[in-house]
Amino acid sequence: MSSRIRSVLAFIRSLARKKPLEPAGEQSNFCRCLTSLDLIGLGVGGTLGAGVYVLSGEVAREVAGPSIVISFLVAAVASVFAGLCYAELGARVPKMGSAYLYSYVTIGEVWAFVTGWNLLLSYLIETSSIAKAWTGAFDDLIHNVMAKHLGEHTPMDSPGLAEYPDFFAAALIMLLAGDICNFDMKYYLYHRWKNILKGEEVQNPQKAIPLGIVVSLLICFVAFFGVSASLTLMMPYYLLDAHSPLPVAFEYIGWEPAKYAVAVGSLCALSTSLLGVMLPMSRVLYAMARDGLLFKPLSYMSSRQSPVLATLSSGAVAAFMVLLFDLKALVDMSSIGTIFAYTLVAVCLLILRYKDNAGFVLRLEPFSIRDVLRPPFRATHRTSKNVTILTIIILFLVIVLTVLLSEALYSLSRRELWSVLLVSVLVLTLVLAVVIIWRQPQSRTKASFMVPCVPVIPVLSVFINTYLMVQLEGETWVSYAVWMAIGLIVYFGYGVRHSVQKQRLQEAHDQLSSNNISSNVVDCAA
Repeated sequence: MSSRIRSVLAFIRSLARKKPLEPAGEQSNFCRCLTSLDLIGLGVGGTLGAGVYVLSGEVAREVAGPSIVISFLVAAVASVFAGLCYAELGARVPKMGSAYLYSYVTIGEVWAFVTGWNLLLSYLIETSSIAKAWTGAFDDLIHNVMAKHLGEHTPMDSPGLAEYPDFFAAALIMLLAGDICNFDMKYYLYHRWKNILKGEEVQNPQKAIPLGIVVSLLICFVAFFGVSASLTLMMPYYLLDAHSPLPVAFEYIGWEPAKYAVAVGSLCALSTSLLGVMLPMSRVLYAMARDGLLFKPLSYMSSRQSPVLATLSSGAVAAFMVLLFDLKALVDMSSIGTIFAYTLVAVCLLILRYKDNAGFVLRLEPFSIRDVLRPPFRATHRTSKNVTILTIIILFLVIVLTVLLSEALYSLSRRELWSVLLVSVLVLTLVLAVVIIWRQPQSRTKASFMVPCVPVIPVLSVFINTYLMVQLEGETWVSYAVWMAIGLIVYFGYGVRHSVQKQRLQEAHDQLSSNNISSNVVDCAA
């Protein structure tokens, strides 16, 4: 029985194995050709997609009304906090894979897979939603011929599905996926659209990545805020068109020529955004397959330095999704994946910032309250572990607090004693945990960009992201649970056994055992 328990514990520990930042034998095949300006351009182009051109109208009409500007302000604050965390991690870990790699290097393999799987969900749905927005804008120019024809001949009446299968959007995705595979990737990336977080393709990534993230986020916030405010000022929010709000708004105020100019501009911008989101989608899939966590053929690179199978496979899945789901359902699903990745990035930053300094040895000490409140002047294994434990406590407190704020809002508004007391205790405990982390010594390893006010900003990022996730509808959570179940089946059925990092550790262990045996033989002979 004890051997079984040891085997189970060893298996659980193996799930937390971390990937070295520079693994032996792993080389980047991507060309470093992107500058800070390139990254800012891709960040803006990839973000200003269906959200600003289509979704802003649908959300204003169906959900938020004129208060959509406040919604975008909240989203901007969450994005800025997450972007700052991304920026420092991008400076510390300038490699391809974004949040996936940050998680792998910092908190272990299983969480890296979960992060990567969430990123794939986000990118797949963003691809589908942007393609659907593109066809909606194009259909508006031809007086909704496609919508009328497909709605009449191929209707889908099931709840949660689209009104009709969007064959045009599916074909558009596959066409672009095939184009991406056939282009010379070096020329394409340099002269067309680039990905904001692919550090392996960036010149001077320690400076370019943080600058690209922060500047593009600020530009996007101004655009989202301005467009949503303009829409609700130009016409009553309940009259906004769900598929092509900007052209219809100009038509409403009598600016007929502007309608066509804006529609054509939307198509161009959505095309840029669609390509901008399809590139990182295939790159994350490639990175996970290269690490052995997904099927190895997906890491195949063509002679043009393009991950062909990863691009075509992800494009096929996105095309299938665009056939079935409507725009709002896609965006809600995408939100979970994106916000979850944001949350893990903030957690990774906390752990990295307080990681023990390599080469600094301090006598091993058991856990004690005194050492937590009065820690040593340098980060050690003990202080780093204390921060990790406190981070887990903070995550638990944030989940309970956000659920309580969401579900007991009526009681809180009436100032009922139990709700006010419970929220006060949770908030005070959360503040105490943050103060204790603040007192711990940080790592002396510096990056070209450092997030200010750590640990406050990462914790605020975790809180806002968790609260936004709690607000999502039950149907969205069910769909997300199905997606995660599929991912965990893939990981535990394939990834655990084929992990490249597992093989590296096994080879290192075998080499060490072989050296020890050889040393013992020599000693015995002597």
